[in-house]
Amino acid sequence: MDPEKALTELSRNAIDVISRGEFEGLLKTSEKEKRPLRIKAGFDPSAPDIHLGHTVLLRKLREFQDLGHKVVFIIGDYTAMIGDPTGKTQTRPALSQAEVEKNANTYQEQAFKILDKNAGKIEIVKNSDWLGKLSLKDFLENVATRFTIARILERDDFEKRMAENQPLSYREFTYPLLQAYDSVMVKADVEIGGNDQKFNLLAGRDLQKAFGQKAQVVLTFPLLVGLDGTQKMSKSLGNSIAVNDSAKDMFGKVMSIPDTLMPMYYELLTNEKLDKNSHPRDAKVKLASSIVSFYYGEGEAKKQVDEFERVFSQKQDPLEPETVFVPVEIDSAGLLKHVGAAKSSSEAYRLIQQGAVTLGDKKITDPKLNLIIENGSLLKAGKKFFRKLIIKK
Repeated sequence: MDPEKALTELSRNAIDVISRGEFEGLLKTSEKEKRPLRIKAGFDPSAPDIHLGHTVLLRKLREFQDLGHKVVFIIGDYTAMIGDPTGKTQTRPALSQAEVEKNANTYQEQAFKILDKNAGKIEIVKNSDWLGKLSLKDFLENVATRFTIARILERDDFEKRMAENQPLSYREFTYPLLQAYDSVMVKADVEIGGNDQKFNLLAGRDLQKAFGQKAQVVLTFPLLVGLDGTQKMSKSLGNSIAVNDSAKDMFGKVMSIPDTLMPMYYELLTNEKLDKNSHPRDAKVKLASSIVSFYYGEGEAKKQVDEFERVFSQKQDPLEPETVFVPVEIDSAGLLKHVGAAKSSSEAYRLIQQGAVTLGDKKITDPKLNLIIENGSLLKAGKKFFRKLIIKK
């Protein structure tokens, strides 16, 4: 691809390109010398699953691969044990090596749902390979000496914690320095990350120059907002959609996002365009279908669309409701809590008193009613909750 067109394509959705002139120069040199650029992105396996928020960067990495460049995918097994302090209001608990290794085992498999695993297109490394061998003497002399405390405290999150008298450990101070050292070790031409990582990525530029390398170009991208419509997507916040979610769950979760998130999800998670003239429900169905199709294929996406139309438009029961094991005898409110339709007794009482609960073809009106469950009966709670009840033996 022409370098100018590549610049436009690869910069799409970026918040920062530092610097655009350097990036254009890299692309022109790459084209002239037929040398692929080394595109770095690091992922700390702090949880076992990759969610759609991570895929914003993974999709961009795939764009680089498709244009002939090589992705350096860093599994931050060493830095995960330290804990990225970015955006945190308090010190994160350190993970054990066993926890990190367990999580890391799933990362590669999930990332390859998006990335090209052709050996010429990707290099997968763990930063423990070099950070685990870095002595304290070498770290202090060659890395820490390049940064001042004043510079590190320029980070908004650190500054905020200091102002609020929140603890800030030396361990957290070292995190951006170690991430910067990763760039030196893999000789990155470009590093991409979320816009909350800007300080760390710029530290990588500075450290590369200190080591006599050409400074990497930095591209930052928006953080995907989670299902709650307010905070960034995070498993710990309970507002995420995992790459490994079933097609049904993935479709349902996308359909649950606030309408205001649709432009962001269309832009960052699909190659589709949002039709601003379409009905919000139709636009959301198209969005959910596109995302499910990417991970599970068009056939599965169509199946989920058909099921949605059947249940929510035609008001019919789902063909394949989720099953749950229940005791043969249980009170109405207890049943709703048991199957996950209500989080508390008060919520269960409210659903029942609103006439929103049916078991089989009978409406439940008494929260204290003792029920004898019929094996295979269908429980409905509200408009979207369906469970097939199986007697626990």
